[in-house]
Amino acid sequence: MSGIYLHVPFCRKACHYCDFHFSTSLKLKDDLLAAMRLEIENRKDFFDESETIETVYFGGGSPSILSERELNSLLDSIHSVFNLNPDAEITLEANPDDLSVKKLLALKSAGINRLSIGIQSFRDEDLQLMNRAHNKEMAMNSIENARGAGFENISIDLIYGIPEMTTQQWESNLTILFGYKPEHISAYNLTIEERTAFGNWASKGKLNLPGEEAVIRQFEVLTAMAKQNNFEHYEISNFALPGRISRHNSSYWKGKKYLGIGPSAHSFTGSTRRWNIRNNPLYIKSIRIGQAYFEEEILSTTDKLNEYILTSLRTNWGLNLTFFENQFGIENLHSLMTEISPYLKSGQVHREGEKILLSEKGKLVADKITSDLFVI
Repeated sequence: MSGIYLHVPFCRKACHYCDFHFSTSLKLKDDLLAAMRLEIENRKDFFDESETIETVYFGGGSPSILSERELNSLLDSIHSVFNLNPDAEITLEANPDDLSVKKLLALKSAGINRLSIGIQSFRDEDLQLMNRAHNKEMAMNSIENARGAGFENISIDLIYGIPEMTTQQWESNLTILFGYKPEHISAYNLTIEERTAFGNWASKGKLNLPGEEAVIRQFEVLTAMAKQNNFEHYEISNFALPGRISRHNSSYWKGKKYLGIGPSAHSFTGSTRRWNIRNNPLYIKSIRIGQAYFEEEILSTTDKLNEYILTSLRTNWGLNLTFFENQFGIENLHSLMTEISPYLKSGQVHREGEKILLSEKGKLVADKITSDLFVI
């Protein structure tokens, strides 16, 4: 399964927690979209002629800023260069404030068949603190309008561990969420990034973050309520109703090939990784004059081993020991089992046949477990 990711680096406002590449100025939008279309053409040899594109993902930034015409121009470029499956999953990340009925109908007309709505919280206090452009009413309306426009595959993003938010308030957030019966949920623990407003405030002691125990409790409430509502916890931050996992994001976790288009976008072939520059004017100029706008690395066996540990343990497909031995050898397998032994004994990791999986309590310390298993 092959996929294409398009990074649309424009936002109406700068959220206080976000460290993704974006600009709040739309002055270069037309030039940047033209450069992205040219990059699609330039990358026509990335996939073999026999390969079918199964997923397209518009991320950002806020790709819901784009008009139907602008989205169609990018999709038309993809259709003209690559073999896109008629049943492809085409996802667009959207902010609630962009999702009027008219806009939703335009997105549907453009071929978007999966929406990922960045709600983050149903509490106005949280939304104001994070500098989101929408409020609770807009959030709720966006879901109702999306259903009315005929969207049958909706994912909703929420954040827990928000400053000042109690576990009871988080549970109320989730009660509202599950009441809308989305097909998919992505729920992330707030990460404080250095180059953000939250990072600046935290460094000055001006951010009242919940303690570790409160964050753990919020994660436990999330997983319990997801299970009660028949959601599969298929990746640490992702939950889906049966048959509704994100096909695109699953390709990342399963190590599938994907092409990244746009500034800061990453591409992966299985043996190489490539990432575009995080600079809109330089990206546009470089594409136009045909100079390099990316960096690339050839992955060593150690790189591939560590990536497999990192991605496989995040999912309920787990780390496959037979695959691991075939790919990386018996010595690396023995080393892995030695390093993982304490976590098996503690119950943070468990074994099911040939699979190694994180337990629910292991998911709380996934970063530590995976880093301990890496080969240096």
